[in-house]
Amino acid sequence: SLEPNYYNRLRLYFLDSFAQVASGMLHNTRLFQELKETLKRIEALQRYQDHIFSSMTNLLLTTDQDGRIQYVNKAAAERLDLLDDQKGKNFAEVFRSSLGKKIRNAVARSAKEKREALGIEGIFKGPAKDMDFALNVSPLRGKRGRYEGQTFIFTDQTKERELQQEVEKVVEERRFIKDMFSRYLSTEIVQRLVAAPDLVKLGGDKKLATVFFADIRGYTAFSEGKDPEYLIKILNEYFSEAVEVVVKHRGYIDKFIGDCIMAAWGVPLQTEEQDALSAVTCAMEIQKLASSGKRMFFQGKASGLKIGIGIHTGPLVAGNLGSTRRMNYTVIGDTVNVASRMEGVAGPGEIIITQETRNFLGDRFLLEKRRPVTVKGKSKPISIYSVLKRAG
Repeated sequence: SLEPNYYNRLRLYFLDSFAQVASGMLHNTRLFQELKETLKRIEALQRYQDHIFSSMTNLLLTTDQDGRIQYVNKAAAERLDLLDDQKGKNFAEVFRSSLGKKIRNAVARSAKEKREALGIEGIFKGPAKDMDFALNVSPLRGKRGRYEGQTFIFTDQTKERELQQEVEKVVEERRFIKDMFSRYLSTEIVQRLVAAPDLVKLGGDKKLATVFFADIRGYTAFSEGKDPEYLIKILNEYFSEAVEVVVKHRGYIDKFIGDCIMAAWGVPLQTEEQDALSAVTCAMEIQKLASSGKRMFFQGKASGLKIGIGIHTGPLVAGNLGSTRRMNYTVIGDTVNVASRMEGVAGPGEIIITQETRNFLGDRFLLEKRRPVTVKGKSKPISIYSVLKRAG
């Protein structure tokens, strides 16, 4: 106002009071806005926390000082079969029938002593499915460390146990395969089988394979009157070198039948054409070794011993044969019988193969066609060949 002395003491007090009220209102407005923003952050954090708890694969549960259930995350509610009306009830009562007495006692001791109880393992007996679990119990602390109850974290170990059993099963299968084949197969093939156990169907598997029988000619007459220890020494010297040749050519030593070696190609791994080629190549190397003056077997009185070899290719079944006490991986079928008959046809130093084996050899070997033979169990004569040498 333009009036002189208008702002007297009273009016100045009024302006001062008005300014203070306005300032207070502005300050309260700012505080209210800050409070709203703080509340939003708290609500966001609470939602974030709830989302974390609800998406946990572990089962989270809390109780108050009196052991009453306060919070249950989604995983715990589903896996522990907890209903909404069970919240607020005593933990021991809710889980009386589903958790063992040992578990409940451990939880009670943890609450009484207000300390952690870690690594408790047990079985939750659910109405639909049991759960193998590990449980960690920790005191729930509030402001200034005040005890406010317990926190329970259940880890469902059911799937882990199942996975562990699967791993143990695979390890056992690989150990079984290694033990079964390592003595009679090349290291390369054993490693492939160990890396891929499915290649071996232990219950029996149909295959096209080549079977090989190598028998010592003249052994029966030679063994008459000889000490068993000496005869075993003669056989072991021969077997030791012959087996190495079979393994080198990727064959499987099926068994020893007296003085005869039975081997197969195409089991447990099958390559068909290469199987027949490897079997015949192996037979030629054994015959070359047997006729060599530098051989380390058939020496002294045994120097006149020779080897006859028969080979046949055809379908057979390979798998475990035996009982629960002892089982062996072997091959059975008509193909095995025919190969055995071919060994009987082979003379000293000869390799006799059937037409079925010859079909896989191409022109890699020089063969001599022999007169077809009739063998026991076959109505029609079998076409056979004598392997003379490698072509070229």
